[in-house]
Amino acid sequence: MSPAYERLALAVSGDAELLALIERLPPAKRQPNLLFGVVRLLGGPVEDPAAFHAYVLANWPAIEAEIRRRATQTNEAGRCAVLLPLLAALPQPLALLEVGASAGLCLYPDRYAYRYDRQLLGDGRPVLDCALTGTLPPSRVPTVVWRAGLDLNPLDVTDADDVAWLDALIWPEHAHRRARLRAAANLVAADPPLLVRGDLVDDLPAVAALAPSGATLVVFHTTVLYQVPQRRRTAFVELVRGLPGNWIAAESSRTLSYDGLPDPPGAGFNNVLALDGKPLAWAQAHGQAAAWFG
Repeated sequence: MSPAYERLALAVSGDAELLALIERLPPAKRQPNLLFGVVRLLGGPVEDPAAFHAYVLANWPAIEAEIRRRATQTNEAGRCAVLLPLLAALPQPLALLEVGASAGLCLYPDRYAYRYDRQLLGDGRPVLDCALTGTLPPSRVPTVVWRAGLDLNPLDVTDADDVAWLDALIWPEHAHRRARLRAAANLVAADPPLLVRGDLVDDLPAVAALAPSGATLVVFHTTVLYQVPQRRRTAFVELVRGLPGNWIAAESSRTLSYDGLPDPPGAGFNNVLALDGKPLAWAQAHGQAAAWFG
């Protein structure tokens, strides 16, 4: 959670001047995180609602222009920690294809290091911490021979502006996530993945067909499908079930529903981790923890 953004959201909801500006935007652009992220990107204040109000009124043309050309695209490398137990258990080597890849930071689970409680795995940077219950931590990192991402607006970690936007989308209190973003972006910039601009239904088969033979294709996505209309979401699920290889989803239970789910183990466990449509664990959104039940 972000106390600063909670204060801003409450203030803006009752601010007639700011609401009048926001209502000029297309409905899809009236997102609190988009507005707050743009103000952070431009160097504006997000801690104090009064200062935020004054800054937005004084700088609205620049803010509006950025809002219209940007989209919220969180790319949290920490999510690899909850994917790793599944990826490490699949037949190796792997060909990874991420839907909604943003800048592709989650396409490098083999390059990061992991700390599951006190057990350290791998020797890369950053080190991703995850509290894992209900299953043993993996004993190895996967072998990845091919990696590709599909996104409507892929970002480039070799572009300072794109990295600055990813940084601006991280909540102001989360300094550890900003440090993790920078470390992961540096790693990925040294060996960028194939990132394809395209739609998760129309373009997925063509990208999947590029995967090398002899590797296990793994199509995966984390906290992406809530942005996809229900009809397209259904079409995607039908499509991905028919592809060769495996499908890993880490999405809210409101986005992808499953029968017979146990109650989540506590606050923050909003995502369900599933393999080929079978739910296996509850997970926190940034990879901080996963509780296995399957």
